[in-house]
Amino acid sequence: MAFTAKDVQALRQATGAGMMDAKKALEANEGDVEAAKQWLREKGLAASAKRDDRENAQGVVALALDGNVGAIVKLKCETDFVAGSDQFKAEAEGLAKLVAANGAGAVAERAKELDDLKITLKENIDLGDVVRIDAAAGNELESYLHIQGGRGVNAVLVEMANASPELAHDVAVHIAFARPKYLTRDDVPAEVVEHERQTLETLSRNEGKPEAALPKIVDGRLNGFYKDVALLDQPYAKDDKQSVKQFIGSATIVRFAQVEIG
Repeated sequence: MAFTAKDVQALRQATGAGMMDAKKALEANEGDVEAAKQWLREKGLAASAKRDDRENAQGVVALALDGNVGAIVKLKCETDFVAGSDQFKAEAEGLAKLVAANGAGAVAERAKELDDLKITLKENIDLGDVVRIDAAAGNELESYLHIQGGRGVNAVLVEMANASPELAHDVAVHIAFARPKYLTRDDVPAEVVEHERQTLETLSRNEGKPEAALPKIVDGRLNGFYKDVALLDQPYAKDDKQSVKQFIGSATIVRFAQVEIG
């Protein structure tokens, strides 16, 4: 099957391949465009495998919210140039909508598109965190997406009971900037608490604190640790004279999720 320069150009546009690679693909497949696309994909994937060891700490965090269902997807790449491209951001947004509609496992439906994206953009591209929250009936599900350089870099979903949309949104904003790891101090694993306690005891002893006073000193410092990592213990971002627990009053935070780039 013969092919023309226009066929070569069309194949380049469809695959992001170079001119000579597109021409070779058509020659190798006797002008069959679909077979040439597959040929390029296979060659591109073989090349991208060499890129798998390259750090992909850049990317986009996309968020989708549809009623009481929310999803966050992190799509990773190597450079902020690619992360800010329309094609890359559109893929991340499409993945988030897909997860919101069909569940976290639905990302597998886009495997071919992600492979093609590696070829087109010539970077180590893969999925990071994938989160979906399906809030209970009557609960409030709110979100916050921090945009930097035209792309999402910090996304939060929070489910609350007995809360207004405004209150839930304020909590989502707080989470984005305070970065809690746990909801309550009781959620902090015992081994994490014990490790912190031993560290604080050693620190206090090295500072010359009296041995008899160490338990009380360590307990006080441990409270400071909880204020860093447990959401309800944290000073509220807009009014640090009250904790998040005090700020939300009779409302309840059921769960939250945060996904960031970097």
